[in-house]
This record gives sequence, structure tokens and C-alpha cells, in this order.
Amino acid sequence: MIIGIPRETKDNEYRVGLTPESVHELVHHGHRVIVEHDAGAGIGADDEAYRAVGAETATSAEAVFAATELIVKVKEPQPPERALLRPGQLLFTYLHLAPDPELARDLIASGATCIAYETVTAPDGGLPLLTPMSEVAGRLSVQAGAHHLEKINGGSGKLLGGVPGVEAATVVIVGGGTVGANAAMMATGLRANVTVIDRSARALARLDDLFAGRVNTQYSTRHALERWVPRADLLIGSVLLPGAKAPKLVTREMIAAMTPGSVAVDVAIDQGGCFETSRPTSHSHPTFIAEGVVHYCVTNMPGAVPLTATRALNNATLPFVLRLADRGIDALRDNPHLRNGLNVLNGKITNRKVAEALDLPFHDPAELLG
Repeated sequence: MIIGIPRETKDNEYRVGLTPESVHELVHHGHRVIVEHDAGAGIGADDEAYRAVGAETATSAEAVFAATELIVKVKEPQPPERALLRPGQLLFTYLHLAPDPELARDLIASGATCIAYETVTAPDGGLPLLTPMSEVAGRLSVQAGAHHLEKINGGSGKLLGGVPGVEAATVVIVGGGTVGANAAMMATGLRANVTVIDRSARALARLDDLFAGRVNTQYSTRHALERWVPRADLLIGSVLLPGAKAPKLVTREMIAAMTPGSVAVDVAIDQGGCFETSRPTSHSHPTFIAEGVVHYCVTNMPGAVPLTATRALNNATLPFVLRLADRGIDALRDNPHLRNGLNVLNGKITNRKVAEALDLPFHDPAELLG
């Protein structure tokens, strides 16, 4: 199969779909890979690094899309890229369609077969291609929060870990999954006072064991949120409903009750955000103030650490890329977990949660695939 790696064009997105090491593996399996000029520059991989492992390079995204059967990216295709997709072409990337009807409409019109990293499943029910970026984003959320708590960056001027004789900051994490656990790890490492709120008693028990009681765990109710959100110096939203829009668990009133200069980091913004006050931001303009609280809602947080993030992502995606390259669309018929990643096929939405969020008809992918 001919595989294309375009350069990412989202604001300050420095990750790349495949590293030279991953390309080497694909070439070893007999596949042809075409990489857009400077696609790997953000991770320190120049064109020669790709050519050295057997890839070809192209001068433009147009050339990559026109010549290839499978496009491997990181972020959702931007409008100029969507115009380059064609019927039958395979697209494998993060999509996050639920909060983005315009993107969904364009992908439906393209006729391309669109597979989303974030809805591919594992036999244990996990999300193996979302997990590595959730780990990165969870850890970054604390870095970003601590940075924006500084007075020169609009925050209250509180040091996350405090110092002897001065109270540490309070970090409240809404959602105890992969993002929440990694955020808690970083925040406790910086000696902050950490509370995690989740509706899963099992998740709370796991966190209590993991941190040996150093993290306060709270079962998620409206009362718990109303009690803990106003106490937060740093509020982190890490709620996930696979494929669906994130629920707005934190209301504007709760945000307004926080101390002015506190920081809210909404990691769920890819799926629409879990704070009522959230709206998407970029690395160029990462924050805004709402109700006196600094909001950080960057939709591609791991793009800030592309070397780590790209390697972590490739560790997870490469086996699936190989399956698609070896088997084409038959890989979706053969593997139910990869098929769960299918979001758009033949101009139809094939993920139930995405269809519900967009108020569009759902089509069973197994039936469409025959």
C-alpha cells in the first residue's frame, strides 16, 4: 500500500503521524511511504532521515494526498486538507467529531473512510490509541496550570507546592481516568493538595491504592462539585465519554465561586469541554479569563511536547497502521477493535455516540462493510 504522511497544519502542532523508525517498519513490510517536506521537523527528523529508511518525500500536501491510499496524521484534517480527501481513501488520525459538525460534514462529503484513533478499542475495553496522549495531556495539565498560576501569567501568584510555613495550592481534578490519574501524579509530586472527583467507585479505589491515601477522593455528585470546585486554585477537567461530547459538569456558577486568579485547565476540550465557561484555544493564544478565572483550553495540548508525544503515539498506533497497510479495508472487517475506530464510511456516520452528538443517522459499520 502507498501511505502518506502530510505535515500537520493545526496551530503550533509539531507532532507527525509516523516517525522514521515507524516508516522503516512499514517499508520493511513492503509498503511505500511518501512524506511531505519538513513533516518531521518538529521532532528533529529532517527529510533525509525519512529517505534513509526508504521513504520518498513530496513538496506539498496536495502531492501526498493525490498519490496515496492511506493517510496517517495526528490531528483532525484542517479545511484545506479535507478538500484533498477522495472517495475510498483511508484516513487514520484523531478526529473528535462529536463537537465539530463542520468537520463531520466535510468528511461525509469526501467519501473517504475515516478511522479515529480515539474510538479504537482494546479487548479489555480500553482505548489504546487515546491512552498515550491522555497520559501526556494529564501531565501537561499540571505544568500548564502551575505556569498560569504565576502572577506574570495572569494567575493569583500561588506556588503549586507552597513552601515550609506557607500552604500549598489546592488542585481539584474532575475525572479519575487516565488523564486524571496522570494529573494527580504530577500534582502530588509537586506537593500540592490534590482532590479527585469521579463517579466510579472503582476508579476512586484504584487512585486511593495508587497514591496510598495521599490524594483525597470524592464521589461525583452535584453537591461534591459545588463544594470542591470553589476551593480549587487549579481545576482540571478530565471527563471522557468515548466518542461523545463531554458533559458540562462544572457550571458557570461554580467557576464564578472560585478565587480570582485561579486556573481552570479543560483537557476535555477536544470533545467540547466539561466546563460551561470553556471554549477552544490554541498554543498561540492559550488562555482567556471568564468569571475572573484563567482558562487554558488548548485543543492539542500534546503538540507542545512533540518529541515525547509522537514517540508515545507511534508506539500505540504502529500495529494498527501495519494492519491497515497490509489488509486495507479488510482490516476493519477482520478486527472488531479497529472497526470500532471507524467513524465515517461511504458518506455515513458509523459510530453511535458521534451520530447521537451530531443528530445524524447511525449506520452499523459491520453491515456497511458486508
